[in-house]
Amino acid sequence: MTATAISIITISDTCSKDASSDTSGPTLVQLTREMFPQSLIRTTVIPDEREVIEAMIKEYCGMDVDLIITTGGTGLSSRDVTPEATKAVIEREVPAITVALTTESLKKTPMAMLSRSVAGIRDKTLIINFPGSKKAVIECFEIVRPILNHAIAIIKNEITKVKSVHNSMQLDHVCSHKKFSSNVDLSKVALRPRESPYPMLQMAEAFKVIDSVMKEWEKSLEQVKIEDSMGCIVGEPLFAKEPMPPFPASIKDGYACLSSDGAGVRRVRTVVRAGETSEAPLEPGECVRINTGAPLPPGADCVVQVEDTKLISASPDNKTELEVEIIKAPKAQQDVRPIGFDVALGAELVGEGAVVDAAVIGILAGAGYQHVRVRTKPTVAILSTGNELQDPSEATLKPAHIRDSNQMMLKALLKENGYPSVCMGVARDEASELATSLSDAFKRADVVVCTGGVSMGEKDLLKPVLLQDFGATLHFGRVCMKPGKPSTFASCQFQGRTKYIFALPGNPVSAYVCCLLFVIRALRICEGRRSDFPRMRVRLNNSFPLDPRPEYVRAVLRFTEDDLPHAEVLGNQCSSRLLSACGASVLLELPPASDNLDCLPAGHVLPAIITGRLEH
Repeated sequence: MTATAISIITISDTCSKDASSDTSGPTLVQLTREMFPQSLIRTTVIPDEREVIEAMIKEYCGMDVDLIITTGGTGLSSRDVTPEATKAVIEREVPAITVALTTESLKKTPMAMLSRSVAGIRDKTLIINFPGSKKAVIECFEIVRPILNHAIAIIKNEITKVKSVHNSMQLDHVCSHKKFSSNVDLSKVALRPRESPYPMLQMAEAFKVIDSVMKEWEKSLEQVKIEDSMGCIVGEPLFAKEPMPPFPASIKDGYACLSSDGAGVRRVRTVVRAGETSEAPLEPGECVRINTGAPLPPGADCVVQVEDTKLISASPDNKTELEVEIIKAPKAQQDVRPIGFDVALGAELVGEGAVVDAAVIGILAGAGYQHVRVRTKPTVAILSTGNELQDPSEATLKPAHIRDSNQMMLKALLKENGYPSVCMGVARDEASELATSLSDAFKRADVVVCTGGVSMGEKDLLKPVLLQDFGATLHFGRVCMKPGKPSTFASCQFQGRTKYIFALPGNPVSAYVCCLLFVIRALRICEGRRSDFPRMRVRLNNSFPLDPRPEYVRAVLRFTEDDLPHAEVLGNQCSSRLLSACGASVLLELPPASDNLDCLPAGHVLPAIITGRLEH
């Protein structure tokens, strides 16, 4: 069987002048090489010229290329002519490919409506247009990946391969959890390291590493309904499309008047309630009974509250006021909200980078916004590891087993901080199964949070599997902290995209604390927001012994008349004892023990990281 021949064409005026600025082309080369390891890949960069594009596609088709992917020139500008050039050279369109690209891309951004990609066949070559950004080509390639082998085989009339691919696709549909063969050798247990080969980072250094790596995460925007935007980061400034209020409005229940009339008796012409209008201008000596929020009638320039008036006359049935006396002369604009008093036309309602809260949702709703563009949150997958773990839903606990609390706890902790996640189940302490589970998690998420398998036991396989099976870069493998010393942060390339892995200890408290300090920090960086939790000074209620490592102790605050809140440590701080985190509102930052200090006395003032709700 011959190798697959692939051509990648980058279409860009800018990149044709400086090929080093092309990022989408090299990304497509990496993606196609991963899928077609034996392929022959040709690349070229050309300007946005229709004749040049047509000639290049024809040239590659004449070289018996199996697949041509273009990137760039699919938008709406006058120079975006890739679709026209492609239509001019293809013999048959494959419209379902472009439908799939548009449909899936619209789930990520409404800007996909502006792409005009074309797909089709010339001779025995499949040609597909992709947009020009690196992010777009990665997403589009993942959409078409499942059909490329099958489509190429059909076009080349390779009957045997067609059947093989078809059967393989059916098998994948039935069983997507394909076994991953690991490169990790577990046969020489006696030769495993007796000491960790990873340097122990100080916390400040670990934070810097996370900040540096996660800043490389490719940020994007997505449009969401305002009611679904709570806790999101606004991606662009939003401005008032109309003034608020759009008319002079009464601040109080009373009478709309002419300030020039001064005090005295007025004829009550009519009543204006909220949601109603009065068309006729107010004449001297007249007033209009008005409710809070109702628009002033034309000519009126003030409102006199009910308390500053006296009834003079009414209809016989007392249902209508005929005359009232204005006791105190009003001033112009008294108790009136002028047009644009709350928000002026064109005023910035919400700035880029603002966190959406209830007030923001209210102001946007009041301004007529139904949707808001926000920074896309990373997708997160949670994976537990360990032969001893069983699902919490199982009624009977198996011998030597414990129920997995970490997945449900971390999912709730992430949700509490505004990040949805998906649980990937439990992977046994076996290299191939762990590699398979990681592979499945990488397909689902940008950030994978694992618990267990990172210490020094013979079945702690996470680090070697990441290194040997996924070529991961371990940014750190130990941190000087308690709890959570074996915490590991890594990244790897998977199907053309960077995946970030936080491998946390399996003890529940360690997982809880390290998720707060490392994972949520990383997710906040991806959104371009402040990464640190806020801190405050607190006073220890009781004395507390110090550990050689800096310790993060779970505590609840008690507010008194003292100048500082008091921190009450929540019982035994053993890393397996999750009760020490129940109800915790802060993590106390305890310093390491020293020759001069091995215990903090009651009343000692120290910093605390605010991680939960503060309640009296």
